[in-house]
Amino acid sequence: MNRKKKINQVLKSKVKKANAKLQKSNKPKYISKAEREKIALAAEQAEE
Repeated sequence: MNRKKKINQVLKSKVKKANAKLQKSNKPKYISKAEREKIALAAEQAEE
């Protein structure tokens, strides 16, 4: 791979990664199993 192609490849990959970080994800934030149990207990107590 020649030098010019390699440099362009590196620069393009950096731009691609930067653009990917700017995109909003629809994926919900991870909540641990213990945290889910705490939330469930709090909701249960609130109902009573």
